[in-house]
Amino acid sequence: MPRFSYKGRDISGALVSGQVQAASASEAATGLFNDNITPIDISESRGKASTNKQGKRRRSDSSAAFGGIFSREKVSLVELIIFSRQMYSLAKAGIPLDKALRGLRDSISNRKFKSILHEMGQELEKGMALTDAMGRYPEVFSPLYLSLVMVGESTGRLDLSFEQVGKYLELESNTRKQISSATRYPIFVLITIAVALSIIMVFVIPVFAETFERLGAELPWQTILLIDISNFFLNYWYVILGLIAISVFVFRQFVATENGRETWDRKKLGFPLVGEVFERIALSRFSRTFAMMMTAGVPIVQSLAVISKAVGNTYIGKNILNIGDYISKGESLYYSSIRSGMFSPLVLQMISVGEESGNIAELLDEVADFYDSEVEYDLKKLGAAIEPILIVCIAGMVLILALGVFLPIWDLANAVR
Repeated sequence: MPRFSYKGRDISGALVSGQVQAASASEAATGLFNDNITPIDISESRGKASTNKQGKRRRSDSSAAFGGIFSREKVSLVELIIFSRQMYSLAKAGIPLDKALRGLRDSISNRKFKSILHEMGQELEKGMALTDAMGRYPEVFSPLYLSLVMVGESTGRLDLSFEQVGKYLELESNTRKQISSATRYPIFVLITIAVALSIIMVFVIPVFAETFERLGAELPWQTILLIDISNFFLNYWYVILGLIAISVFVFRQFVATENGRETWDRKKLGFPLVGEVFERIALSRFSRTFAMMMTAGVPIVQSLAVISKAVGNTYIGKNILNIGDYISKGESLYYSSIRSGMFSPLVLQMISVGEESGNIAELLDEVADFYDSEVEYDLKKLGAAIEPILIVCIAGMVLILALGVFLPIWDLANAVR
């Protein structure tokens, strides 16, 4: 029977390692779970299984990176939505959190998420709060998620918190689907054009160039330009690939910095056609999450600090933090929103009415609905606006190729006549 080396955490949270005999890696993982060990790395080993004097697996507290089969999986947004819905139902039914997590763990196919829920259940059994247990996994649970769960824990309405965050994640998923649907066709066409141009430049133009050179034909400037570009592709392809790789690396390093990310997010808002879409999506997230946190009873300044990281745009997030600074200095939400310069007069009027009437959360929900409808309309309009641009690009490519390839052929035909 094969032997598998493993690394994991025991019931106390300590890192352990050792070897087990099992028919497969999944069977080894099941055996470790039954022994209250959460595996984080399992790999087949040819060595003998090492045990201590009592016959138990050897344990080690040496640190190990989160790797193996679990590190290759990610917790998707859909899985997080399902988890939130299930936690809402279980919390509403009054089931203890540790038992709820244990039941959910057995119904989840994602091995990484299963391992996370197992460890969270162990922490809850030791008396840790749910928010603190979730906070150990920031790659899964965002600050917004944690803030709402923390409010639910403190008020005793954890079911409402999971219901709210589940609805928010659903809206976020719908927005991503709309963006993906609107950009799928343009991206496909652009990739097709790039592939077609590469094939023409590498395989087609050199054949025509060799033919024209052998016949000694006088070539028009369009053909000479195409031949020069083709020769550059053939002779300096490694330079092109190197420049692309360097550009991507420099760009990623630039946006990894705080100033670089803010600069890029600010530039995105000014892009033709899509800049307004980016802005309205961010403002929709702001309005929706602000209303949700106001309903949950989170203080305004704390809410704005959390929301600034959830809108998906660093530049707009900085303006949201400025709103919090203005409010902390004694200004109203309405005047603070005016000073931010982010909102239209209609939205500012709704904020003013909501602040005066005390229904700010309800009106912010209406503001979010307004922005959502605008985003949906903009995305539909985006597809209609991009199609003519793509047609013009394709027509331009065909025209250049026609002039560069067929003009010399016509000249040769005339010379023969």
